[in-house]
Amino acid sequence: MPREFTRAERVADALQREIAVLIREEMGDPRVNFVNITGVDVSRDLAAAKVHVNYVDEREANERSAGVKVLNGASGFLRTKLAKRMQLRIVPSLKFIYDDTGRRGQELSALIDSALAADKHHKHSSEDE
Repeated sequence: MPREFTRAERVADALQREIAVLIREEMGDPRVNFVNITGVDVSRDLAAAKVHVNYVDEREANERSAGVKVLNGASGFLRTKLAKRMQLRIVPSLKFIYDDTGRRGQELSALIDSALAADKHHKHSSEDE
């Protein structure tokens, strides 16, 4: 039996699409250029949403935090625009959070690769003895 999506999940998907468009089209701040919305978590009562973001390009930690701060500062503006674009009785308050899972995944992958290479080197050196 297929899994049915809850209203909160459907609203989260719609918010993710609309927020991405609004940031791209309505915000002119260069600190939020190349921002990527990786996910949106909406509370069950639809009153609050956590918007997870990362950047397409590599940025320093202070640039990332400045961008997230700009987005949180513009959350009221974005919420107003969302109210006009979406047909929701309640438009959730927005809280932007930097999502570093992609970067951490790359770091873990590099660690695994180096461990495998070291293990392979150790195995070959022990066979030579």
